[in-house]
Amino acid sequence: MTPAETRAESWSESDAAAAPASEPVAPPVGDGVGDRTPGGADPADGADAPGAAVATGATDAAAPSGEAGGADGAAWPRRWTRRRQDLTVFGLFLLAAVWVTSQIWVDPAGRVASLYSSDPAQVQFFLAHSVRVVLHGEFPFFTEQFNYPDGVNLMANTAILALGIPMVPVTLLFGPAVTFVVLVTLALAGTASAWYFVLSRHVVRSPLAAAVGGWFCGFSPAMLSHANWHPNIISQFLLPFIVWRVLVITRSRRPWRDGVLLALMVTAQAFINEEILLFTALACGVFLLAVLAQRPALWSAAWRPLAKALAICTVLAGSLLAYPLYVQFAGPMAYHGLSDAVRDYGNDIAAFFAPGSPTIGGDERANVNLAPNYSEENAFFGWSLALIAVGIVAWLRREMLVRALAATGAFFAVLSLGERVSWWDRELFTGPWEWLVRLPLLDAVVPTRFGLITSVVVGILLALAVERSRTLPVERRTLRTLTVAGLVLALLPIAPMPLKVTSRPPVPDFITADRWRGYVGEDQTLVPIPVPNMGHTHGMRWAASTNLDFKIPGGYFLAPRNGNTGDPGRFGGRPSGVGRLLEEVASTGRIPKLDDRQRRRSLDELRHWRAAILVLPVGQHHSEQLRRTVEQLVGPGRRELDVWVWDVRALTDQPT
Repeated sequence: MTPAETRAESWSESDAAAAPASEPVAPPVGDGVGDRTPGGADPADGADAPGAAVATGATDAAAPSGEAGGADGAAWPRRWTRRRQDLTVFGLFLLAAVWVTSQIWVDPAGRVASLYSSDPAQVQFFLAHSVRVVLHGEFPFFTEQFNYPDGVNLMANTAILALGIPMVPVTLLFGPAVTFVVLVTLALAGTASAWYFVLSRHVVRSPLAAAVGGWFCGFSPAMLSHANWHPNIISQFLLPFIVWRVLVITRSRRPWRDGVLLALMVTAQAFINEEILLFTALACGVFLLAVLAQRPALWSAAWRPLAKALAICTVLAGSLLAYPLYVQFAGPMAYHGLSDAVRDYGNDIAAFFAPGSPTIGGDERANVNLAPNYSEENAFFGWSLALIAVGIVAWLRREMLVRALAATGAFFAVLSLGERVSWWDRELFTGPWEWLVRLPLLDAVVPTRFGLITSVVVGILLALAVERSRTLPVERRTLRTLTVAGLVLALLPIAPMPLKVTSRPPVPDFITADRWRGYVGEDQTLVPIPVPNMGHTHGMRWAASTNLDFKIPGGYFLAPRNGNTGDPGRFGGRPSGVGRLLEEVASTGRIPKLDDRQRRRSLDELRHWRAAILVLPVGQHHSEQLRRTVEQLVGPGRRELDVWVWDVRALTDQPT
């Protein structure tokens, strides 16, 4: 089925009497999707297939290339070219992204998300690792620069090499903290722009409709929730092109070429975030099944090009990713399955009707029990948008595309509820995720994030609604007023606000002035106090600020339990007696009285880490209590610049 045929079917299913009396009743014009964009189908493509369903909306191909297309063309100056329209939309998305990140831009190195600071520190550590990969040829998929001597499997920890390596010049010039906020800004704007581009070329004719859909896909509450912590998750600018390429190959006459293009995009996305890539594959599969369930005859034309393209994609992407995936699943410090701490993360049903915390109508206190935490608000559409989305499906239910989208969005919304379905924090019954969570690959998925798929579906539905509103039997000025009012009602309560941040301690002058270099050798470690872990990541920022020129023990990462390769995952490495001791002092301010046995065990750990110095910032919370505790372990230290330093080389160089 070609795009034009699909639209004709959609028209025939609708009530022709609903057309304006002043206009002739006729089927929509042809689509003309061709080789206008890298993501589009080849002019020779066009066989009857499920992929054609995505183009049920008319595109701008029906309008001259130099004019604004669509019924809302009057909203744009008539002399504006397509390029000028695109640049305007891209610029507005970039301004919105700068607005969202504005509080971090004030001081990238000194500000961090107000609720959690661990994930940004981890990302900055990975960005510094990319510098070492480029400048020193370091192995990209594993490192001993933290969690020494066991190391960390970076393929199993989303090291964002596809983002970090291109940003190496920025990291070298301005530091990983600046690179972090640049990535967040570009990820939000880039994702919105990519969806606008694909929607405007292949799904809808109206630039306004495409801009609305792109806006929601890039700035939905779920995207804003991850923005302060997870640039790898919000960097979804490849996904619209992957989705479109998958749909194109179902009707392609050049399946081998299309399979190669898909393989290259899949490979790049794998080095941004594998979980989002898995979500994309699952969503495409469910969508195509929903189309075929309505039109089984489409399969006869689709399966051959689909099989050929997926075969070459599997071979090529599999070859490119074979070794990295081997390291991830069978290499040192590989783990199988997520930590129990996050495996049962799910959305509360009420989360779909509440506005997200980082939005104009959001309320952190009201959302406290509706999501696992503030970095995982993966639904939160608000009442108005949730009801409008349901209304759009009811209104456009005659269209095969809308029915398939609705089935896809609902399917993943249900999965996002997790193992235990709840309403306002009251458990109701067991969810279907309970039976899927132990399957290969799915055992590494955080279920609440399936809500990201539903968010994309809602964005596409909004674009289709704006596009289809042109056919309503309403006077043009009234139609515009109603359209604007509907968009305000849907999107204003969840309009993005600047991300909330708080100040964080600066990297000590002892580190930035390179005073540590007089103590720490190549195969020795600098031990920050407290020892780095999930709740204390300042030491990771110290190392990142030097582009990982020194090693540290501990850190915040995923690793197999007790350091045994193949075990289920957990946050952090092997349990550390010294680490737990100092963490408790840092949290409570209570100074323990240590005996000889505890001191001997602590020294054994320091030897295992090949510790050269222990470093405690003078401004650290409970620094006096920490200093006195460390003195019980290794003797008196001395103050140097803004830190206390204990040179323990004489102790740790001794044989155990």
